[in-house]
Amino acid sequence: MTISFLYTVDVRIFFGVTSLAATVLVAAVTASATDKPTPTFYKDILPLFQGHCQSCHRPAEVAPMPLVTYEQARPWAAAIAKSVQGGMMPPWFADPRFGHFSNDPSLTPQQISTILAWVQGGSPAGNPHDAPPAPHWIEGWNIAQPDVVLPMPTPVTIPKDGDVEYTYEIVPTHFTQDKWIQMAEVHPSSPQYVHHAVVYIRPPDSKWLRHSPIGVPFTASTLSDPQDRLEAHGTTSDLLLVYAPGSSPDQWPDGMAKFVPAGSDLVFQIHYTTNGKAGSDRTSVGLVFAKTAPRQRVLTLQLNDHAFIIPPGADNFRVEVQGTLPHDATLLSLFPHMHLRGKRFEYDLVKPDGSIETLLRVNYHFHWQLSYRLAEPRLLKAGTRLRAVAWYDNSRSNPHNPDPDATVTWGDQTYQEMMVGFFDVAVPANMDKENFFVRGQGAH
Repeated sequence: MTISFLYTVDVRIFFGVTSLAATVLVAAVTASATDKPTPTFYKDILPLFQGHCQSCHRPAEVAPMPLVTYEQARPWAAAIAKSVQGGMMPPWFADPRFGHFSNDPSLTPQQISTILAWVQGGSPAGNPHDAPPAPHWIEGWNIAQPDVVLPMPTPVTIPKDGDVEYTYEIVPTHFTQDKWIQMAEVHPSSPQYVHHAVVYIRPPDSKWLRHSPIGVPFTASTLSDPQDRLEAHGTTSDLLLVYAPGSSPDQWPDGMAKFVPAGSDLVFQIHYTTNGKAGSDRTSVGLVFAKTAPRQRVLTLQLNDHAFIIPPGADNFRVEVQGTLPHDATLLSLFPHMHLRGKRFEYDLVKPDGSIETLLRVNYHFHWQLSYRLAEPRLLKAGTRLRAVAWYDNSRSNPHNPDPDATVTWGDQTYQEMMVGFFDVAVPANMDKENFFVRGQGAH
């Protein structure tokens, strides 16, 4: 199977908040109090929170509580200790035996010991003068101040219960010149409803969804044109970025960027979920333009399988897909996606002699779906064979399994399944996605 064009992505992250009343078993600290003073918040703990936690745990961000001040953090001390000791915080699920990644937020064993010692020692504040300088955060964003913010013109109404069909809204950019996007971030106004958001780039010559309304929400079933209904979930358009609560925004290195032609529209595809309370959402995307024309264009590609059938009760069901790169490309990052039965996901290089080099193995956690950015981008020559392998647990031993008696196939809702291995590559700046898949043809 060759590498496919982009279709849909279905991503969701939940935040499991430990109760304040929870009992926490803190590992014993080997050094006695006389050997080593108890760590304090301002001197020892706050720097760790700034470097590993506050991108999500600060006011108006996606985490359920801020961890910026002592007063905010102290009531959560026991829960923090339990989370870091159990490896749930900061979230990171890559097997350390395979690959090195620049966005790994993991705490070192020594840093974990420091947090546990702080909690065991009564979580003292210490001297506020020991606090490091506060990081400079752009309010509402984890990227630099956007050059432009493009909101969906019309808020989407979300019912209190039931499944919600994928919702689309087409947002004109009104760009009069071509733009190179070095940073991009999706910002929902009501993230509690957003299962995922995907933003596609629709250039002015694209026929995709051309009979669809502009600036108002719609679903595939509401479209009157049969071809538009058919194509709503499948497109060869470039993908600008994918959002899930807690996921990282796109920030490409100097010399690399995504391309938005003049006159393009952005097509927002959002999967909303209900939570028992009706509401509305108006999602925006913030864009930071590259200061100079880049040497390389970033494309988001994928390996996927739509045809799997997972039997009832299967606890280690394997799905594999392979594809070859038609042109040289520099591999930048990997983003695996499955649903509630996902167990493990792996990306491999298949060598000409049949041997396997594993690039990433994720002990999959549906509630924390992350992108894994290579610490050293990897040049892959044309003809390189990539393999993605996913394992599923459809048994009763999977606590997240919606129905272990069900036969499971591909589907949009989380009680169905997906197998998608996204990956980002850099190619010459003058090569677009369509021409990348034309074998034996150079950039144009």
